[in-house]
Amino acid sequence: MKPSDMRNLSGADFAREIESRKKELMELRFQAAMGNLAQPHRVTQLRREVAQLNTIRREQALANLKGEQA
Repeated sequence: MKPSDMRNLSGADFAREIESRKKELMELRFQAAMGNLAQPHRVTQLRREVAQLNTIRREQALANLKGEQA
């Protein structure tokens, strides 16, 4: 998912997307521990996507706070 697409998500969608990516990341970590990980690059992609989602959610929260204070 591109960051531009992430910016169009609502608050509930952010939580759902983050949880689904964390769940997939956990499953990939188990596969890596077992030694049968088919796509090792997917771990990096998921970690990056979770970080991007958290960053965009935080940016939006700060923008809302700033808008309320003004």
